[in-house]
This record gives sequence, C-alpha cells and structure tokens, in this order.
Amino acid sequence: MPEPSQDRDSATRALLMDAARRAADYRDADAGRERPVIGYAEAVAAFDGELPARGEEPHAVLDALVRAAEPGLHSTTGPRFFGWVIGSSHPVGVAADWLTSAWGQNTANHVAAPAAAAAETVAARWLLELLRLPADASVGFVTGATMANFVGLAAARGEVLRRAGWDVAERGLFGAPPVRVVIGDEAHSTVFSALNYLGFGRESLVRVPTDAQGAIRPDAFAQALPRQGPLIVVTQAGQLNTGAFDPHDSLVPLAKARGAWVHVDGAFGLWARACPSRAALARGVELADSWATDGHKWLQTPFDCGYAIVRDGEAHRRAMTIAASYLPPVQGGERDPSHHVPELSRRARGFSTWALLRHFGRDGVAEMVERHCALARRLADRLAAEPGVAVLNDVVLNQLLVRFGADRDMAAGDAATLATIAAIQAEGTCFAGGAKWRGRWAMRVSIIGAATCAADIDRSAEAMIACWRSVASAAAQG
Repeated sequence: MPEPSQDRDSATRALLMDAARRAADYRDADAGRERPVIGYAEAVAAFDGELPARGEEPHAVLDALVRAAEPGLHSTTGPRFFGWVIGSSHPVGVAADWLTSAWGQNTANHVAAPAAAAAETVAARWLLELLRLPADASVGFVTGATMANFVGLAAARGEVLRRAGWDVAERGLFGAPPVRVVIGDEAHSTVFSALNYLGFGRESLVRVPTDAQGAIRPDAFAQALPRQGPLIVVTQAGQLNTGAFDPHDSLVPLAKARGAWVHVDGAFGLWARACPSRAALARGVELADSWATDGHKWLQTPFDCGYAIVRDGEAHRRAMTIAASYLPPVQGGERDPSHHVPELSRRARGFSTWALLRHFGRDGVAEMVERHCALARRLADRLAAEPGVAVLNDVVLNQLLVRFGADRDMAAGDAATLATIAAIQAEGTCFAGGAKWRGRWAMRVSIIGAATCAADIDRSAEAMIACWRSVASAAAQG
C-alpha cells in the first residue's frame, strides 16, 4: 500500500501535468483563433455562484476554471492581436514562469532566495548591455512600466531634494523645497499616476507642448525649464499612439545644464536601442538618470515583469531599501533584490527574464524589433492605399493610428472609425482598439507579438479593409 506522501506526490504530479496539457491545448488553439470574446458581464456570470461550503476535487476546479475563463480570453498570445502594446508571452518565458511558480521562491532578499537573486543579478547585467545603458546602473525588477516609473521617479525625488539639503527619509515632504516636474503633454497616463503617488500634484507639473507626432518640442522645452529649484524632467521613448521619441539628444543636455534629474519612460520604445536600424530614434537616451521599460512588451516575458533602471545606485537604494532586524544584511558585492523595488514579498521575475534573454540573444531581440517595425510599415501601406482610409502618424516604430472616413467631416469620420473598429472586433480575424488622438477617433494598432509575420499582416489588412468597405457601404445606403 503506498505511503500517504507517495499518494500526495502522485496527485501533485497528475494535477500539474493536467494544467500543462490544458495550457498547451490553449496555446495551440490560440495560434489560429478567429473569434470575438464574451464581454465582462457574461464573464462575471460564468465565474459567479455561491461560495462552496465544501472544497472541490482539484481536476474539477481546473475544469471549471477553463470553462469559465477561455470564452473571455483575448488572443493576446496569438499573432494577430494588435489592441495594446503587449507582448505575446513567449513559450520559453511561460515555461520559465511555470517553474517560477512551482519553485515558490519569495524574492524578498538574496538569502531567502539566492537563485532568484542571482538570476536577477545576471539578467540585469544582460539588460544593460542589450539596451546600451550604463553598465554600473542598478536595476529593480518590478511589475511593469507603471511601477518602474514610480521607482525611477522616487529615486529622482529623493536625490534632487538631497542636493537641495533636504533628507526625505528623515524629514518627509512637509516643508521640503518645492520640486518642479517638466513633462510632455503626450506623456503616458501611468507616468502622471506615478507622479501623483509620489505627492506631485498638477500644480507642480510644467507641461510642455508637443509636435504633430506627440514628441516634446525643443523650443518649448527650453522656455519651460524653471530657472531655479529642484527639478525633474520626464521624457518619452516611444509615444503610446504614434511611437514617436522625444529628441533626447537636444533635451537632456538642456535639462542637465539646469541641474535636473532626467527620467525616461521607455515602456516599449527603449527596446529600439537593441535594434541597429532603429537605435537612432533613441539617441541621447543613455545620458538620462533613470529609465523605465517593460519585459512583457518586446522581450515577450509573461506579465508582471518590468525594469526600473537607475544610473545612481545609491539614490536608487535610498529610495527603495526595506530594512528590518530579521532581514539579512548585505555583505561584499551581494545584491539584495528588496533594495531596488517597493515590495518585499514578490515573484521571482528574474527567471523568465534570464531565460528569454538567453533564448533570443542580442541578435534575436534585434531581429524581432526590426521585423515588427517593418510589418507596421507594411500594414500602413496596405491601409493607406484604400480610399477613405488615412494613417495619421509617421510609422517610425511599431505603432499605427488609422482613421476611417478620413474624407468626411470630424463627426462622420469619428462615427465611421468607431463603427469599423467594432466590425473588426466582431469579425475576429484580428483585434485592434480605438484611441482619441488630437480630438479625433482613430484605430490604434500595436504590432509586437513574437509570432506575427507578413502573412498575418496581409490577412489582417484584408479583414480591416473589408470591414471598412462594409461600414462605408451601409453609410452610403442609409
């Protein structure tokens, strides 16, 4: 008769293998899935019910979870999902992430999880090399660009006040010298949120006008810089809608001459530095003081993976270090993960990052960025050739803004664009969403899935054009 521990081990293995099979089945289907998903209300109904009084058998729980979840899952891991700038969770990263969950390591510090801390140390060095940022910069492994911006700006706040003779850790913010923040009008909403979390109200922000592509205008920037006081400048590498880059080679020297800390929101655009043909877009970015970027965008890691990179490691650690008597001290050249992020208990994000950097290598990341940018240009050319369709942005990276009914007045063009987006989503060949740009509705397309190829772009273009023609025909008849 088997020992209880043997039964338990056998049941665990069977459950994990069952989950792996279901996951593999889903990814196989997602590669060619063509269907709309159910909405939120229907998804709530699928999950809803009374709290069970008695627990269910594990395999039955998985059955119920898959039944409830899959109808409401967008095909974000497939090759024709263009709705947001999110990667497709590459299988190598997913496999590493499964192991991360199975290993159950809490990356609180280098003693509690030595392997997880070591993976972060090496992955951080590889990231800095790939992105061509200062080799001695410090890196915090956070949930995503929102928290990466928060960490970088927290380091900035502490350091510019320290230079002004104010210790935030000791004295807090009440009575501190006012810090001004210069930021572009088209900065991402999460940067404004991060600033708000850190106590920067709207009155402390100096918003700078941008050009037609959403990049900061150097002339307006020079005029906007305050003449005195602690100063933080926030720039952007890759505008969310257009892919445009602020002109860092002009802006950063101006900011530095004023004594500012420069923080770069490079959630996806910072990866252009890994691609020789696109690196010039981010020229001058390396002169900044901190950078934020995502792993779950162009590196294709599973979600919950971003990087806060800070040139001044001491400023980074002053802003983030969590210390207590029960936590082990750092000795020698050891790197403690909790000194670089806001969380103590957290996921071991270094494993999937390390695995994907090892899988792709420098050349693989460069090829992927180059391919996606070329595919964006291919789709733009196909759509712009269709009467009544206009591409609103200069396609410099992987982002497109597309207007349907471009030859109509604003209200009619908005209606035509929104109707075409709805038709595309209902038809199901691909997924794209809408965004308002300079007061007009447009379809926003983000090409960043690891498996996306020319055939996917051509198939999607045909579906988009067919939907537009149907909308235009219905409008003409109505």
